[in-house]
Amino acid sequence: MSGTKGGRNGFFVHKSIQAFAETIVQRHGSPSEQAFLFPSHAIADCCLQFFRAQQSFSDDRKTLRIVDLYPNDEEKPIISAVLFQSTHAKAAKAFWQHSGGGISSRRAEYCHEAFKDGRLGVKIPIIGVGKPRKPASVLYKGPKRYQKRQSTDEQSPRAGPFDGRDYLQFVEERFGRNLDISMADQAKLAIRKRIAGALTADVNLQETLRPTHSPTPTAHVEVFSEDDIYLYPCDNLETRCQDGERFLALFCEFPGNPLLKTPDLRRIRSLADRYDFAVVVDETISNFINVHVLPFADVVVSSLTKVFTGECNVMGGSRYYKRLKEAIKAEYEDNYWPEDAVFMERNSRDFVSRIHRINENAVAICDTLRASRIVKDVYYPKYSPTRANYDYFRTENGGYGGLLSVTFKSTAQAIAFFDQLDTAKGPSLGTNFTLCSPYVILAHYEELDWTAQFGVEADLVRLSVGLEDTNELTTKVRKALQAAEVAGRS
Repeated sequence: MSGTKGGRNGFFVHKSIQAFAETIVQRHGSPSEQAFLFPSHAIADCCLQFFRAQQSFSDDRKTLRIVDLYPNDEEKPIISAVLFQSTHAKAAKAFWQHSGGGISSRRAEYCHEAFKDGRLGVKIPIIGVGKPRKPASVLYKGPKRYQKRQSTDEQSPRAGPFDGRDYLQFVEERFGRNLDISMADQAKLAIRKRIAGALTADVNLQETLRPTHSPTPTAHVEVFSEDDIYLYPCDNLETRCQDGERFLALFCEFPGNPLLKTPDLRRIRSLADRYDFAVVVDETISNFINVHVLPFADVVVSSLTKVFTGECNVMGGSRYYKRLKEAIKAEYEDNYWPEDAVFMERNSRDFVSRIHRINENAVAICDTLRASRIVKDVYYPKYSPTRANYDYFRTENGGYGGLLSVTFKSTAQAIAFFDQLDTAKGPSLGTNFTLCSPYVILAHYEELDWTAQFGVEADLVRLSVGLEDTNELTTKVRKALQAAEVAGRS
C-alpha cells in the first residue's frame, strides 16, 4: 500500500484535489495544517459541525475554519476549504468519505488554475467600504484565443480558460462527443429526464430536450417527473416495531452487495405504512432500467457514477412526498460542476442498450461459473433464493444487472482465479469494461469476523461485468477456472 499513488474516489483523494488543497493551505494556512475542499459553504459548515461533535476534538476552535473562494462578482463561493490541524486528518477524511460532499477533480483543476492566476480568491473586507474586495481579475469562458467579455461571464464559470485543456475540449465539442460547457443546464435536464423514465431508448441531447417527452406512463407514480430528480437493510425489524421501537427511515440496497440478495420490499412497505417510517431504496446495482421500485419507496437513490455513466470518468418518491419535496427544495444546492454534467450527459446517451448487453454478459459468466466443480457459490439475483423479491419489481424487458460474486472451495482456488482472470482489477462497479476485485478484503479487511457473521466469506471474488464480447469474457473465465483448479490440487 505504501507504493499506491491513487485509487477509487471515496478511498483516495484525487491528485488534482490534493494539489489544490495544498496550494490553499500554503496561502491561507500554516505548515501544521491540511485542508479538505467542498463545493459550497453549507457542506463545509457540516464538516465543521462533524469535527466539533467528536469527543477527541479539543483544539482551539479558531484553528478550525472555512476559507471561501469566490469568482468574479459572485456572492456565492464555488470552493469552500475546511482548514484543520494535521493531527485531525483522520476525522476530516471520515466526513469527506462518508458524506460524499467533496469536489470533483474537474472542478479542482479548473479552480486551481483560476486561484493561481488571481481570478479566484477570498473576499477581504476593506475598512470604510461596504463591499469586500474582489479577486484580481475575472473568469472567462472558452479557450484563451476566444476570451472576450460576454454577458455570460457574469454567471458562474462555464469552461476552463487554460491552454492545457484547449485541445481536449476542442476535440470533444467539435466531434459531437461532448456539449459546449454553456449547455450544462440542458445536460442536467437530460440526465434528470433519463432517470425519471421519460426516455427509454438511446437518444441524443436534441431528442432528449424536445418538449414532447414526458415521464413514461408505465411509472405508475402520480406527479412524478424530472422535477423530482436531484443530482446528488425483516423479521427482527417487525419484532422491534411490535415492541414499541420507532424509526424515522429504513435504508436498503436492491439487491444487496456483495451477496446480491434482494430484500422483501413489499413487506418492508407494509411495515413502513403500519409503523410510520420512510423507506429509502438504493437501486444502483439493479438500476432503473431493470427494476421499478419507486411505487414501494419514499426515496430512491442511485449512484450515477456507476453504470449510468459507464465511462468511469465522472462523479456524479410516497406518503411523505410533500414533506420530503419541501425539505429537499429548502436544502438542495446545485453543486454539480458544469463540466461534470456535460460528461455525464454524453456518457449516458446509450445507457439503455448498454444495460441490456451487460445483463446478457453477466448471465453468461454466471452460467460458466456455475458449471465448474470448484465453485462453491455464485451470487446473482437470478440464481438467488430471493429471486421472487427481485422479479416482482423487474421491468418487462429488464434483466438482473451486471454485478455478481463467486466463492470457491478453497482459498488457493480463489486467489488463483483472481490472479489469472484477464480483466481489469479494481473496487468500483458499473464500468463499461469488466472489473474484478477481492471485495471483502478491500472493503472490510479489519472486520472480517464481522462480515463472516452474515455469510460473507473473506475470499469472495466480485465481478462487475462490462460490454466486452460475450465469448471473449466466458473464455477468460474458463481459463481462470482452469488455473484455479490446478492451484486447488497443489
